[in-house]
Amino acid sequence: MNYLIVGLGNIGVEYANTRHNMGFMVLDAWAQASNIVFESGRYGSTACVSFKGRKFYLLKPSTYMNLSGKAVRYWMNELGIPVENLMVISDDLNIPFGTLRLRKGGSAGGHNGLTNINELIGTQEYARIRVGIGNDFGKGHQVDFVLGEISEDEKKQMAELSKRAIDGIKTWALMGADRAMNVVNTRPKAEKKDENA
Repeated sequence: MNYLIVGLGNIGVEYANTRHNMGFMVLDAWAQASNIVFESGRYGSTACVSFKGRKFYLLKPSTYMNLSGKAVRYWMNELGIPVENLMVISDDLNIPFGTLRLRKGGSAGGHNGLTNINELIGTQEYARIRVGIGNDFGKGHQVDFVLGEISEDEKKQMAELSKRAIDGIKTWALMGADRAMNVVNTRPKAEKKDENA
């Protein structure tokens, strides 16, 4: 079974640690943990991870956020990935930093990358993980906020957030979306209490 896991972001070092690049950060963490490297290809950089008989093709589009659908459509066709085996990771202003939300499908919620994917693959019924970035900005400063760098404290939290997202994706592939939602959508503090019990 093959899966396409797309992390949304913008290419270029100036965007590397910005809030809009949460998808890239999660995939970079996965590649690092698996000791693999991304290779540049058409419309994006890709890497492949195998886990329990599944192959996960990781994709970081090089099209910039607003044209992410071009990369997703191309690689779905190139790899023969059905929409039910597509997972997209994006940032989300509507949930606080430190919160992850896995969903089976749904609207783009104003996210330009998701909007373009929906348009170009012709459906919004694909799995996605939304990584909360909060909305701590004044009126008219949304662009500055999403393209601003995360704080040093937030950078320290990214390792745990990325691990939870990756574990959720593996669970989704092996046991389905409902089980994966239990893994991903759990509050981190509750998990820490369980670990300390």
